Amino acid sequence: MDKARRTLLKIGTGLALSSAVITRAGATPAAIKVPAEPGPAGNALRLVTYRHAAAEAPRLGAVTAQGMVIDLVASARDLGMALAFDPASMLSLIAAGPDAIAQARRCAASGRPHASLDRVRLLAPIPVPARNVYAVGWNYLEHFGESLTAKQADLPKHPVFFTKGTHTINGPFDPIPFNPSVSVKIDWEGELAVIIGKRGYNIAEADAMQYVFGYAVINDTTARDMQVDHGGQWFKGKSLDGHGPIGPWIIPASDIDYNNLQLTTRVNGVVKQQINTSQMYFKVPRIIAELSLGLTLEPGDIIATGTPSGIGAARNPPEFLKPGDVMETEIDRIGVIRNVIRQVTT
Repeated sequence: MDKARRTLLKIGTGLALSSAVITRAGATPAAIKVPAEPGPAGNALRLVTYRHAAAEAPRLGAVTAQGMVIDLVASARDLGMALAFDPASMLSLIAAGPDAIAQARRCAASGRPHASLDRVRLLAPIPVPARNVYAVGWNYLEHFGESLTAKQADLPKHPVFFTKGTHTINGPFDPIPFNPSVSVKIDWEGELAVIIGKRGYNIAEADAMQYVFGYAVINDTTARDMQVDHGGQWFKGKSLDGHGPIGPWIIPASDIDYNNLQLTTRVNGVVKQQINTSQMYFKVPRIIAELSLGLTLEPGDIIATGTPSGIGAARNPPEFLKPGDVMETEIDRIGVIRNVIRQVTT
């Protein structure tokens, strides 16, 4: 990287961090926020997997700007529409491609609301991924500099990839388990999630955005003691059950510009991370091109695109999540996920 670009990225990162708004520690989490964002139908399409009752099977919905959930099945029935996908499976909707998005958009615009957001339980948009979550390390310059592993090295020529096990996936408002017999150094890592929309192999960088279905918020919650103290266990330290909350919905790529989104992580109302996605070192097309080189990507694959500086392990003194803490991860124009750290026993 040339010196001018490196300087520009560092300046942008610094400005983003300096603009962080500090709120009262321990503040009560707010209700689910639905950011308004212009889209083809007047608002961005927000696709959710949800339950209306505890015993009910998961179903797909679309959330309106007013915070109402449209049941895609009921709406399609009212419209006399035969859905091109399984209405209980986000993976099926994603694999069905543009026709499925068009149907969901029509349902969202014309369907009758099923319930308000406060009357349903939002699940992870893809509750059970077909494959591990892909993730990128060190994708913002300030975070690269604060990493104990990376700060001694040159800036990377290629993205660093790792994966999180499928059992890490957690709902956008579900508790994150804290088991002191497993780890006591649980850290936050707010990130933008990219959802792949169609199968691809050796994807050219110039074509990569054609393979993006949409975006969500994810937190690559990490057990630092397991990751660092156990001999560099990246996979295990990143893959504890429930340590990958994601949501609150997926917004199609056509409805939002991923390259100009403000990402913020708060703990008990205090801003810990804040940056604009324009400061990514490796942009989404480069990530997809590199990841797909010799490796087939499938519809519904999730890619966590990297976290900015401000992680707990790099603070002086280090800070880690503890039972009762409220971790909020927000990306403007997408939404907020909010997870309480809850102690569990073996």
